[in-house]
Amino acid sequence: MATEILEIGPAALDRYATVPIAFAVQTALQPHLIDGGLGGIALHEEPVVPPYLKDYDAYGEGRPQDWPHEFDVSNWGFLLATDGDRAVGAAAIAYDSPAVTMLVQRHDLGVLWDIRVSPDRRGQGIGRALFWRAAAWCRERGCTQMKIETQNVNVPACRFYHSQGARLGEINRYAYAGHPAVGHEVMLVWYLDLT
Repeated sequence: MATEILEIGPAALDRYATVPIAFAVQTALQPHLIDGGLGGIALHEEPVVPPYLKDYDAYGEGRPQDWPHEFDVSNWGFLLATDGDRAVGAAAIAYDSPAVTMLVQRHDLGVLWDIRVSPDRRGQGIGRALFWRAAAWCRERGCTQMKIETQNVNVPACRFYHSQGARLGEINRYAYAGHPAVGHEVMLVWYLDLT
């Protein structure tokens, strides 16, 4: 059966949440300052010992069902990739939502808030299809860029965003310092130009 991508509303976020987002962390892109930072920052992929499982849904604002309680999602987009009756992928796009600080009060920016593909379906083009559908959704609203946050411990996501033409725009080594469970992680923010 062919995979189909549907636009859904917030009432269907329970179904959206059936798509797992957890992944194995085996390596991380560790930042190394060049000349104390004046020469830039180089990212080197290094092994993580011991490897561990990371599940974004287990942290704070992670659970899709909670988003409508934490944010005004009336301008958000929700995409669901299905294979028959089974949800195999999903993506959420935040747009024109004042409480979302990642939007930095821009009305020409969309944030790819979440993207996930079932583990047994990864590497089959579903993530790519969701990513480009999200980019089209942003373009339809007049956005000139799509912004994506991930962490240095999600190397597969970083490689994926790079392969889709996104550029690394921000490295924040201390973004999560106030959250002990993830305080060791580095925020990496990617941008895709839509014009």
